[in-house]
Amino acid sequence: MASPAVELDVDGIAVRLSSPDKIYYPQLGTDGGTKRHLVEYYRTVALQGAAVAALKDRPTHLQRFPDGIEGEEVYQKRLPAKRPEHVGSCEVTFPSGRKADVLRVQNAANIVWAANLGTITFHPWAVRCPDTDHPDELRIDLDPQPGTGFAEAVAIADEVLRPLLSELGLEGFPKTSGGRGLHVYIPLVPRWDFIEVRHAGIALAREVERRSGDRATTAWWKEERGERIFIDFNQNARDRTIAAAYSARKTPIATVSTPVTWDELRDVHPDDCTIATVPNLLADRGDPMAAMHEKAFELDVLLEMFEKDIAAGLGDLPYPPNYPKMPGEPKRVQPSRDRDRKQTETE
Repeated sequence: MASPAVELDVDGIAVRLSSPDKIYYPQLGTDGGTKRHLVEYYRTVALQGAAVAALKDRPTHLQRFPDGIEGEEVYQKRLPAKRPEHVGSCEVTFPSGRKADVLRVQNAANIVWAANLGTITFHPWAVRCPDTDHPDELRIDLDPQPGTGFAEAVAIADEVLRPLLSELGLEGFPKTSGGRGLHVYIPLVPRWDFIEVRHAGIALAREVERRSGDRATTAWWKEERGERIFIDFNQNARDRTIAAAYSARKTPIATVSTPVTWDELRDVHPDDCTIATVPNLLADRGDPMAAMHEKAFELDVLLEMFEKDIAAGLGDLPYPPNYPKMPGEPKRVQPSRDRDRKQTETE
């Protein structure tokens, strides 16, 4: 029998919490893995301001597990027609050209409402409503491939990416992914479109790859990546999202994508950042991303690097499979299945 619903006060707004005792994280059980634990986590970090800051005015998709992390996953982009008055929306355009109204987070109650729907992870766009065509963040996703892990991603970020950004006059803000990876955000002046921001991300990724000593790669196809850190440049394409700062993840111990300072990076471990520990961490030392958007950087230097790579014959890189064919994009064919490539190599 489901536990009775309760009403939560979220900064003066009443939000319903249904089935609070439902187990969301079976490994944690009733001692930290119920729906109530998840929703109370989100209420806490939202009222602390950090979760709202990470999502405010951003079109946001919801990764929902209404029956817990071992149940069915619902990746929800469109906002339900029936919703409380305090929940706002924002229109976005998908790569297909279709438009939809998605969640626009404006306050803590919006986050708690979405958490009650079974949202484990919030996936915000890199734009702010109402201008959903010009990103205000360039996002660097360091994704460990088999044979590598979080430590290798940290090494690339600290030894290669950080000094490169300093050399270019840019500043990055790191956070754990909540899994094995690492994210670094660069705040932008929002005057470039998604194609330009993606090109800038490709240029930056290629330079990290060149300086990494074969520890990092921009190879889109998994068969070419090897035991290296993949720099996922396509996270800067339209409708591609990364787990928000302070979002919980679908892991057995309820890890959280957690902002850290560069000085903390070498000592942090993803498993130390969970829905049980992050609120106290946030209260003790504040939000490392709090001042991120007090700065906004230009992309000219990265776009110049991209044009130099184009002139050198490198070209653009493949888009994700659900995208229409894009101008300047190479063949979207797995190398081992590319007959033209095989024929050229034979000749």
